[in-house]
Amino acid sequence: MTNASSKSSNTVVDERTLSTDIFFLDDFAIRQWDDPNYSGTIIAHDKIDFVRKIHDYHTSSSSGEHKLVDGYAPFCKHVFVPNFVNAKVATVEITKENEHLLKSGYSARSENELAVLTRWFHVNDIFGDNAEDIKTSKMLDIILYSRDQLVKEREATGKADPNRPLPDAPWGIISIKAQDEPFELPMQPITMMRNALGKSEGGSGVPLEKSKYDASVAYWRNHAPLLKTDTPNGD
Repeated sequence: MTNASSKSSNTVVDERTLSTDIFFLDDFAIRQWDDPNYSGTIIAHDKIDFVRKIHDYHTSSSSGEHKLVDGYAPFCKHVFVPNFVNAKVATVEITKENEHLLKSGYSARSENELAVLTRWFHVNDIFGDNAEDIKTSKMLDIILYSRDQLVKEREATGKADPNRPLPDAPWGIISIKAQDEPFELPMQPITMMRNALGKSEGGSGVPLEKSKYDASVAYWRNHAPLLKTDTPNGD
């Protein structure tokens, strides 16, 4: 496996737009750095270097292990890379011993979205004062949307800003998930439903597919997000 993080890099990152000629860091992902209340994977790593390393992993892989992998729609791709930022896992398996600690409530990822019912574990309820015991994941799932799709979603939600056009790179990093698996885990059922509602409601406009929805339910029936906040503010 090529270890891109151990090599000196000549990759040029535009510091203003956080972009290379392949990838850019989208505003939707920047909250994983800047929002202290974000409830998904938190990234504590320089943004410019992060984009550079994703670019280098993708372009320097001799055996294709960091290639673009198809996602749930043609405009969605993934790149799976080693967890070079030491991010912690953000999901916990539900067991008989911890199921009584599950919390539930309504939340929205932004003011433009409908609030939906979800459930989660609070990190203090699971680990108490030993948050350092939360497992560091093996991999990062870098979730990408095409530039064209992101332009369409901005226009649909009224977020398009002619003074801040998206970079010219073809793929925007919209989310980073810390996980052990080198493949895509099912998105939450409610995320699939939000996507089916359309771009104006904060979704992608991709219709529900029953087989994928059933697979999502099978996974999330036995797992829940692990949060440091009192209510979700992430995926």
